[in-house]
Amino acid sequence: MIREHTDTGRATATDTDANVALVRRAYRAFHDRDVPALLATLDPGVEWVHPDGMADYGLGGTKHGHAGVRDFLSRVPAVLGGMRLEPQEFVAAADRVVVFGVRQVTSVRGTTRTLPFIHSWTLRDGTAVRMEDVFDTVVFHRLIES
Repeated sequence: MIREHTDTGRATATDTDANVALVRRAYRAFHDRDVPALLATLDPGVEWVHPDGMADYGLGGTKHGHAGVRDFLSRVPAVLGGMRLEPQEFVAAADRVVVFGVRQVTSVRGTTRTLPFIHSWTLRDGTAVRMEDVFDTVVFHRLIES
């Protein structure tokens, strides 16, 4: 589902559709574990933001640029046994796409849970300049430690 908010007057339906298509490509690349394809959707100076509460696992805070995203992705296997993102709703307005979804997360010990997420993507000139992941870090910590 795409909801377009036109009260800003800054983006056309075509711009909004292109932004949603770009974000969908990013999720496809993540699903396929295709890091070069994921990076192709991201601006070289992208801000990759995760809750500070994940800092104990090397996954919190803001990572900068493609190198920061690569570093983040390289840390995930040390903390998780697996993760599959399932975007469910895309809400687009101007240069922003907000995605509501769930992720199937498996701990390194094999416990799997379904956890909700909200991703806020900011796009400019055909690439994502910021991606912010919002989720319950307490529940995530419990899963990691299970």
